Amino acid sequence: MHRVVIVGGGAGGLELATKLGDTLGKRRQAHITLVDKCPTHVWKPLLHEVAAGSLDPATNHLEYAAQAHWHNFTFARGELVGLDRSRRSIRLAAVPDEDGGDEPLFPARELEYDTLVLAVGSTTHFFGIAGAEEHAISLDSVWQAERFRRRLLRKCAQKSDGRARGVVSPVKVVIIGAGATGVELAAELKKTAKAFRDFRLHGADERCDIHITLVEAGTRILPALSERVSEATARLLRGLGVDIMTGDSVMEVHGDRVSTRGGATFPADITVWAAGIKGPAVMELLDGLALNRLVQLNVTTSLQSETDPNVFALGDCASCLWEKGRFVPPRAQAAHQQASFMVNAIKCRIRGDALPTFSYRDLGSLVSVGSSGAVGNLMGGLVGRSMLVEGLMARAMYASLYRMHLSTISGYRRMLLDLMAHRLRRFLAPRVKLH
Repeated sequence: MHRVVIVGGGAGGLELATKLGDTLGKRRQAHITLVDKCPTHVWKPLLHEVAAGSLDPATNHLEYAAQAHWHNFTFARGELVGLDRSRRSIRLAAVPDEDGGDEPLFPARELEYDTLVLAVGSTTHFFGIAGAEEHAISLDSVWQAERFRRRLLRKCAQKSDGRARGVVSPVKVVIIGAGATGVELAAELKKTAKAFRDFRLHGADERCDIHITLVEAGTRILPALSERVSEATARLLRGLGVDIMTGDSVMEVHGDRVSTRGGATFPADITVWAAGIKGPAVMELLDGLALNRLVQLNVTTSLQSETDPNVFALGDCASCLWEKGRFVPPRAQAAHQQASFMVNAIKCRIRGDALPTFSYRDLGSLVSVGSSGAVGNLMGGLVGRSMLVEGLMARAMYASLYRMHLSTISGYRRMLLDLMAHRLRRFLAPRVKLH
């Protein structure tokens, strides 16, 4: 059978493996293998909720091995560390024993392929800013999001202890980068702060609140979206008490403060870096594949590597031309569209037919602003023109994006059962994780 190996179990990679497994895998027309270094999947756009404690990854994840069993593909756990294009094989590192044992959970090994799909996502781009990588937390993974949440709890406990001794001060969080991740984290943290006060975790005094400063080098927040969306979101954030500083770039990140090129200094108990992305470092180790300056794989309109027609890429790790010199943006909707395209492209490849051409449709963007709802714009492909949406309607549409993702990988029945379970947990547990 034709061997399809998909590296990366994010939104695009998992959707592709599931759809191929349900078709080609079920009919034994191809052998589908999904590779990921983690055993479980959490939708990356929700990592800001994990960081704020409003989403528990232990009850909102999907196990790759179970998904593989249900949808006729194979899951191989391991981290990609090399590619041999002449032999059409990839190398996976050994998976260490999490309890510290000498024997690995899975040994280092090789997997052979006929078609290789890279869907390894992206990692944080620190732009060489002094101290950023050492002192700032990024939100690329569940582990990093949980690391931020634990540090926030620790800082809140320390400030509460100081309040008992008569020292009243908030926990100061500086978020560098006012794209979707930075904006959504800022809004979600304000909801977390209220929950902490309600449960006396940080005292009822709002002076002991979580003080958030959002720093953006551009002239406005959400620079990738329309000015109308940016202004509406800024208005809601300021209403929540978030300080927004634009037009000044970060010069250095210290352990307790952030310095800008304009001479400003922001005290920081915790610093979050959400200012840019690039391809993972492993991309530079992949046997001479052509990359751009952001370490993304250069692909053609069929999503094939410009270097090797047997290698494809989708999602954040792919540099795909869109129109008029613009490239497909690193968004979940792009990964979803590319995964759907790749299902047909791989079927054509197996049959020996010419590959189709990928065409990206921008359906708009939605940004969650915590309890205030959401803000976004719907593009012409959906409503015939660009339209601003905000409030409860936008919030409902934002929530539906995750449900659509779940229905794609699990089916409508499992998605509805998950929704009901989620609603029940809301009644049985606090809305924010308190430990």
